[in-house]
Amino acid sequence: MTKILTSTAEHEVAARDGLWVSATDAERAIGWTLKPEGMCRADVCVPMPAAAVGRNEVDLAAFWSKLGGPVVATDTHDVWALGGPASERNAALEGLEAPDFTLPDIDGVPRTLSALRGKKVFLATWASW
Repeated sequence: MTKILTSTAEHEVAARDGLWVSATDAERAIGWTLKPEGMCRADVCVPMPAAAVGRNEVDLAAFWSKLGGPVVATDTHDVWALGGPASERNAALEGLEAPDFTLPDIDGVPRTLSALRGKKVFLATWASW
């Protein structure tokens, strides 16, 4: 058995040759259904290349990569992690707001984060421990 980790759950599936799984296991693990037009969820269908779809199975790693989500596996391919696509991660971060603080910049000028609202800010931190 192979374990698939997603942002919401973990699932045990029967997989072969990487992450080829049955259509039923794919739907249970990620919520997408294999249909003739591709992998579908609600009204959205993602066409799949013929090389990533079998008779009643799908290469889940190929599909997830096509969605733009990161896919990683252990060396033995018994555990796979499917991360959320960048668009999902960005959307989740958009509504977050950092706490306000004031620190000196590289020239010693005090800068307050709230004064930079609406601008892109790169904040680098470092710790010796």
